[in-house]
Amino acid sequence: MKKPAKKAGNSPDRNEEKALYASGYARVAGLDEAGRGALAGPVVAAVVVLPATVKFRWLRLVKDSKLLQGKDRQDLYILMQDSGIEFSTGIVSADMIDNINILNATKLAMKMAVEALASPPDYLLTDAVPLPRLRIPQKGIVKGDRRCISVACASIVAKVTRDRIMMELDARYPEYRFCEHKGYGTGQHLECLRVHGACAEHRQTFSPVRQLARMI
Repeated sequence: MKKPAKKAGNSPDRNEEKALYASGYARVAGLDEAGRGALAGPVVAAVVVLPATVKFRWLRLVKDSKLLQGKDRQDLYILMQDSGIEFSTGIVSADMIDNINILNATKLAMKMAVEALASPPDYLLTDAVPLPRLRIPQKGIVKGDRRCISVACASIVAKVTRDRIMMELDARYPEYRFCEHKGYGTGQHLECLRVHGACAEHRQTFSPVRQLARMI
């Protein structure tokens, strides 16, 4: 696997993790989500546990998934897999989002991701979303995906996982062009809603969907 071609600018650091390792926490995990603001598809959360003692040269290329090109996200995801990095995901459907609202769905996806790990982390670093139902010490960091390396890694895993889901949905619903906008409210997507109405993967409680779509 080739490494991403460009070195990441404004890369997150590992200071939060190092401080926690020094305080005796062995399994420090970063947690983030993708798809919270989309109009269609699931919300996906990912948790990544970086080892305290092993250094990976490719970590210097990591940054918030939103600041990376799609190919670089894919390459970094595969590098995490090949390096044996421990991670897991939680996925909550559009239908469940409509039932419990997007904030609760995001928290549920995060809880599912953490509980899918082989063993729980000792400490969680999150992108400013508190998870009081998880009895794990945690810290919410504003813009954590841009400041904290494990949260940035989690943002990449969540984004790549969700993008792959949206590509699968594109094959089922080609008229919405999910492969191009990944379910976000772009002008193209809004026009597709005007023409075709909403499908089963749209979030019916989101106002653009309610306003523009007729159920098909």
